[in-house]
Amino acid sequence: MTLENFQSLIAKVTTAIAGKPVDAQLAVFLNERFPADGPDFQAIAAACRQAVAAGWMCEREHGGIRYGRVIKPCPELNGYSVDLVEMADVVGPQHAHPKGEIDMIMPLEGEAKFDGHGAGWFVYGPGSVHRPTVSDGRAHVLYLLPEGAIEFTRA
Repeated sequence: MTLENFQSLIAKVTTAIAGKPVDAQLAVFLNERFPADGPDFQAIAAACRQAVAAGWMCEREHGGIRYGRVIKPCPELNGYSVDLVEMADVVGPQHAHPKGEIDMIMPLEGEAKFDGHGAGWFVYGPGSVHRPTVSDGRAHVLYLLPEGAIEFTRA
């Protein structure tokens, strides 16, 4: 798996959501168009596992969370950035989403849930704040951020 191949997989998603509001309806759309058991979702999940194993994704670690920005916002992804975290039964740092956050939840072990949600897509709207939490196992969570916008805040 190369970065270029990975970007082309993600571009299918960002092209499908270009111009759509970042809200709960977007999560419904993504779960219908790219279901967790579908070929596109599974291809992205496999690519993430391969890239993490190869060492070019989730190359940083802090507080039991592996993470890294994979792709900066770019026109090829309609202005979205791509980040990936690997978390296991841990609560991450509080942060805000000035323009929203689109989460692709990929359980790796157990019945892992991200902020209470299992495999699939979940969307936080603009202005939302949370402490990302993975419970009941280990998961990769891919974040699409409009314009790469994220603000770390104090709890």
